[in-house]
Amino acid sequence: MDTNSLEQTIKVMITPGKGILAADESSPTIKKRFDAIKVESTEENRRAYRELLFTTPELEKYICGVILYEETLGQKTVDGVPFPKLLEKRGIVPGIKVDKGLIPFESSADEKITQGLDGLPDRFEEYKKLGARFAKWRAVFKISDVYPSKLAMKIHACLLARYAKICQNAGLVPIVEPEVLMDGNHSLEKCAEVSEKVFHQVFHKLHKHKVNLELMILKPNMIVAGKEFSKQPSVEEVARATIKILRRTVPATVPTINFLSGGQSDVMATENLNAINQLGPQPWYLSFSYGRALQAPCLKVWLGKKENVAAAQLALLKRARLNSAAAIGKYTKDMEKQINTP
Repeated sequence: MDTNSLEQTIKVMITPGKGILAADESSPTIKKRFDAIKVESTEENRRAYRELLFTTPELEKYICGVILYEETLGQKTVDGVPFPKLLEKRGIVPGIKVDKGLIPFESSADEKITQGLDGLPDRFEEYKKLGARFAKWRAVFKISDVYPSKLAMKIHACLLARYAKICQNAGLVPIVEPEVLMDGNHSLEKCAEVSEKVFHQVFHKLHKHKVNLELMILKPNMIVAGKEFSKQPSVEEVARATIKILRRTVPATVPTINFLSGGQSDVMATENLNAINQLGPQPWYLSFSYGRALQAPCLKVWLGKKENVAAAQLALLKRARLNSAAAIGKYTKDMEKQINTP
């Protein structure tokens, strides 16, 4: 294990006021995003959109790392600069999503398991050559009256731990992403109950597989109610519940927790992160690793048109700046009006 390189990467990733841009949408997912703005999902359109993101002026002030998709890792700017090299020059660490998505879980009809461990050590060597310095693996947990099952939680936790160990052995920092989904009509209390079980199982398996917790990043869900729940909790309730569960399950040796937005609106994700950080000092750095919550306004402005690139970049920069403020507990709703895009 190349501890020195892992420590150097972690050091950049815990820069106060900075977070991670998740630009690792799979081809089917980015197609859905493009369909919504009536843009064809061709390789060139995907490349052009990612170049828009990565060349946004001043992005490095608020973003410390970018998670790339495998296709994107090998792509270049219109001037021929590989995306990982472009990001590195800006002081932004390039990373890579390494799981291969979800497949049906044979032991549970309505649950899914993440695939992608086969050949992972060899893939890591190739990703490193292309410039990746960290990786990400996502596990999802559906809430219902019977799910997630104990077996699914155990298997997902084992897969996350095996991935994380392989990742560290290859010299990359692992992002461990256990996501309890917002889908459904469950309460905040139910989300807290399930998340506590999931996070506990994940760290149990990380310990058993001898993963170095000081050289990893946790990317969990916040404790929120299901999207269809009748009474949505306040940001203060989300913040208190989130910190409560993290303190029960996450060792203080983990250096940083970068929350996923998980279907929250862009403003909600910022408000909740800010409320969490306003609760005072915690054992970990608490920041963001957002995809849609950073990109949605940008996509709506861009619409696949070259003449909209500058305005779309300003929309991305605005959300990055607001989430940067939230990562140090300094965000206010007035800032939504003060920092305007054209």
